Amino acid sequence: MRGSCADPAAPTAAKNRTGDARSGGDGRAKGAKAAGGGASLRPVGAADVAGVADGVQDGDRRALARAITLVESTREDHRRDASAVLERVLPRTGTAVRIGISGPPGVGKSTFIEAFGSSLTGAGHQVAVLAVDPSSARSGGSILGDKTRMERLARDPRAFIRPSPAGTELGGVARRTREALLLCEAAGFDVVIVETVGVGQSELAVADLVDVFVLLASPSGGDDLQGIKRGIMELADLVVVTKADGDLASAANHAAADLRRAIHLLRPKYEGLVTETLLVSSTTGTGVPEVWDAVEAIHAHLRSSGQLDALRAGQAKAWLWDEIRSGLVERFQADHPRSEVDAVEAAVMAGELAPGVAAQQLLGGVDG
Repeated sequence: MRGSCADPAAPTAAKNRTGDARSGGDGRAKGAKAAGGGASLRPVGAADVAGVADGVQDGDRRALARAITLVESTREDHRRDASAVLERVLPRTGTAVRIGISGPPGVGKSTFIEAFGSSLTGAGHQVAVLAVDPSSARSGGSILGDKTRMERLARDPRAFIRPSPAGTELGGVARRTREALLLCEAAGFDVVIVETVGVGQSELAVADLVDVFVLLASPSGGDDLQGIKRGIMELADLVVVTKADGDLASAANHAAADLRRAIHLLRPKYEGLVTETLLVSSTTGTGVPEVWDAVEAIHAHLRSSGQLDALRAGQAKAWLWDEIRSGLVERFQADHPRSEVDAVEAAVMAGELAPGVAAQQLLGGVDG
């Protein structure tokens, strides 16, 4: 696989979304706002589409970064180019182990991913990390700082880290993360990790694009357990208690015991699999190789039993309908004058019009 480990277009991508980004000498984004737009990226053209697609499949990091920038853009011409690139590389996808990693704020997701990813690259794997950064609900801004939080992994020639803003996406999974994942697979990465924002009921979004969902929990026992909703626990294929070292080692063991008891009460997610709870110290590396062993065992079972094919087929169907829903909303917004929508919204907010009736009116189901 050619190229450096840093994503050379990440600052460009951030600038592409907002027109303002600062980058250091190593190409890592130090700050960016996330909106959507892609004003600075030129359409690649028919001939260049083939070049970008070929570069991705050859493992060229710059081509991969450019392709991801295209799929993240909201510009119509960029979307057409992105679709053309994806169509060309699709036969080379589907070979990686897709891992989703989530957990409450402060659990140490980035620290764990750096230790986990470094362990995998040390064992000869090619690892891509799609790190979804939180976006401000007020300004839409996103720090895009995962490379600064994973400096060792960012310098690893066998790793690729791509931060993306979550925007308004449920579960902290950027809308185009699925497409970025496919591009990473086409580039030859055999492990793709999706790090999501926080944890909440909407985190089921990550379960619709990965093979194995890993839930991180901190060694705070019952308090942390109360903060994890039952629905998220049911989605977990593997639970990992972090910070299991030093003064927190005893608390981590107690937290793991609590989690095992809670998981025992849940219906198994897959036939023939029991959700394990493991202990890890990301700083010392203790327990990190065992996490990969567990992920491999889960993946192997799903593949041999035919459940992996069924899982990915269901995910593809869910992706299709997500795109249809998003496309319909975008077409609606393009077809209706802002003044018309504002007037109806104002009537709803004033209690003069029921939301259901207003929606039908805007959709043409009710005569205005």
